Amino acid sequence: MASTKSLITVFVLALAFSSMSMSLAARHLLQNTAPNFPTIPSLPKPAALPPFPSLPTLPQTTVPPLPSLPTTLPSLTNTLPPLPQLNLPPMNSLPSIPTFTIPTTMPSIPFLSPPPSTSSP
Repeated sequence: MASTKSLITVFVLALAFSSMSMSLAARHLLQNTAPNFPTIPSLPKPAALPPFPSLPTLPQTTVPPLPSLPTTLPSLTNTLPPLPQLNLPPMNSLPSIPTFTIPTTMPSIPFLSPPPSTSSP
């Protein structure tokens, strides 16, 4: 654990010193005058581009009309199959559910007597 703490401390110190030297280098670059670069020669102007060719005209085709949609839906009343009939046993044949009585009073708990004393009064 101690080696991890010392490693983290060394890392933080190295980061602090490196950021200080970088900021000093940046300040030094900002305070210096800009170097004299050679001027860029002017380039000759390109000739005018030729005009774009005209687009050819495409032949016009006729689109066939869309088919007409029906306005009414077919009736579904006669197309459904009949539902199956379920044969359930009569209610008398089911077993009866037993009933339980829940006590409403708490039973009394007898208190224990204290242990006999070893010395007599």
